[in-house]
Amino acid sequence: MIDRALAPEFKEVEQIELLKAKPLVLANGLKVFSIDGGEQDLVRIEFIFSNINYDPKKPLQTFATNTMLNDGTSELSSTEIADKIDYYGAFLQTEYANDHSSVTLFTLNKHLANTLPIVRAIITDSIFPQVELDTLIRNQKQKLSVSLEKNDFLSRKTFSNVLFGDTLYGYDISASDYDQLDRAQLLNYFKQAYQAKNCTVIVSGKVKDSTISFIDQYFGKEWDNAFDVLDNKFDFEKGLGKEHYLEREDALQSAIRIGQVSINRTHPDFPALQVVNTIFGGYFGSRLMANIREDKGFTYGIGSALVSMKNAGYFFIASEVGADVCSAALTEIEKEINILKEQPVTETELSLVRNYMLGSMLGSLENSLSHADKFKNVYFSGLDYDYYSKYIQTVRNIGAEEVQAIANKYLNYNSFEKVIVGKK
Repeated sequence: MIDRALAPEFKEVEQIELLKAKPLVLANGLKVFSIDGGEQDLVRIEFIFSNINYDPKKPLQTFATNTMLNDGTSELSSTEIADKIDYYGAFLQTEYANDHSSVTLFTLNKHLANTLPIVRAIITDSIFPQVELDTLIRNQKQKLSVSLEKNDFLSRKTFSNVLFGDTLYGYDISASDYDQLDRAQLLNYFKQAYQAKNCTVIVSGKVKDSTISFIDQYFGKEWDNAFDVLDNKFDFEKGLGKEHYLEREDALQSAIRIGQVSINRTHPDFPALQVVNTIFGGYFGSRLMANIREDKGFTYGIGSALVSMKNAGYFFIASEVGADVCSAALTEIEKEINILKEQPVTETELSLVRNYMLGSMLGSLENSLSHADKFKNVYFSGLDYDYYSKYIQTVRNIGAEEVQAIANKYLNYNSFEKVIVGKK
């Protein structure tokens, strides 16, 4: 019998075993990685395409192309696609992000012969019907109009543009940009981007030999590689620490977003800076939460994050605070940064953060799908599994002196771009 009066033995996380992705290259050059695990006959197949050939005169073509992939092919309407996928109890989604766009299928292995042909049609034969494009433009413009009334949305939008300008990472979208979309533009981008040499397939779940055979059957042959691919590459510099204030006279709350261009996952300091970020604002027990939420009561929530992308990384602090305490909140944020830079963190706090970070990583690996997500993080950053070994060692062994040194190296309030939407 378990003695529930005694707490379970505490153990530190020393090592985390990841399910390794098995690589395969098909005859047409399509790269496939499989991560097998689990007992259920469920499989997730992700077709991931690099966002390419960015044209600032057509800022929405990548997003719109991906969003409309399941809106119709030469033989299937959007309704027919949805009905066929639903009939087999499968799930199909498209997803757009800064560096990649994807088409993901969740299905039982026994239905692959029926569901994969639909995915192939979407990826190779989408036609972007004009009526569907008109609906997309109308809905997105309405969605933008509603979002622009929200201070938090405006702060994120402005902050991205301040950091990254009119690139794919920071373009300041307006309603008129949707009006510039046309069917020919989407078809042209579709032909360039959705080809085998620009695609990586990641299969996770119950991966059988038959699973790979079906992928080879439907995607390993007769998929054209006819167009040149130009990778998106951007160069960014840290800002000058300016304040960007968008006043709203009737605002009861002000949205704050502060930060700068920083390092990404490829930099050797990235794991250490993640530790610093966690101490500062990266979890519920962070210093920002303790001060600005718990002590001062200025907000319901505040946090910071370190974001890694292909061409850059960035660090930011975000919150919504009462308009009457906006200036005071900014002062407290600056104060917490300076304390982190000037005073060594205690071993008690550092130990808590170490255990939180390692426990969070361990807890995120609940099945083969989450192991596949960890693989994507390193693969698309040009890294390998050694990254996670180094990450764990950094988190376990980092000391107060290194935390202070990293904070001084990367956190400088005066160089942060400061976006405030509302009232100060």
